[in-house]
Amino acid sequence: MSRLDNTFGQQQVTSQQREQKIRRVFKLVASRYDLMNDFMSFGTHRIWKRVFVQHVDAKSTDIIIDLAGGTGDIARQLKQKGAYVVVADPSMEMMTEGQKSHTEKLLNIAATGEQLPFASASIEKLTISFGIRNMTSISDALAEIFRVLKPGGQFYCLEFSKVMMPLRPFYNLYNRYIIPRLGAMVARQPEAYQYLIESIERFPDQKEMKQLIEQAGFSQVHYRNLFFGIACIHMATKPAESDSKQQNV
Repeated sequence: MSRLDNTFGQQQVTSQQREQKIRRVFKLVASRYDLMNDFMSFGTHRIWKRVFVQHVDAKSTDIIIDLAGGTGDIARQLKQKGAYVVVADPSMEMMTEGQKSHTEKLLNIAATGEQLPFASASIEKLTISFGIRNMTSISDALAEIFRVLKPGGQFYCLEFSKVMMPLRPFYNLYNRYIIPRLGAMVARQPEAYQYLIESIERFPDQKEMKQLIEQAGFSQVHYRNLFFGIACIHMATKPAESDSKQQNV
């Protein structure tokens, strides 16, 4: 179990309370979410996402689930690679905003990461970008991702992580004092962006996240830091059935 599974802020809360607060946050910021990301990261989130998509070995025969896909920016890039992409996100407001902002429409499904509406071993690849830290239980979400992937299926995760020294003190100050003020000016929702910063600070670091993915049953787990560890790409494979049998011998 990760340190986030039962904790929200400084207080112990139920999974239902945490989920309700997260849904409320994204409902508040949906209309300005992409714009705010540009301001917060000085546009670098777009570079990180392009690099992330480049790592996804998407084929025309693949069905890819973009979990917590929000406005669909990752899904549209994956679709350009020829794959069949489905956006799964619990926030209808976020998905609707993406449909309003783009002429190219996507298949959107309202779903949480902890309870995916897909058959076991039915998906070739699953991606998630800056969304797994918002799950009520990272461990439960990873278990669900493992379940729906086919043997040999691949999991790709882009998320904020632990920044390397000596950049870390400056990055922490920027997160704690500048981003909430930007949220107040641009998105008019400082409380929502205060939550987002807290979720980044509480998220497992690179090695801890790698361990959580391995504990879920994945193999070939590795990661790549982006911009001194501000963001990190985690990649893993669901073992083929023959590999699983050998491990159990």
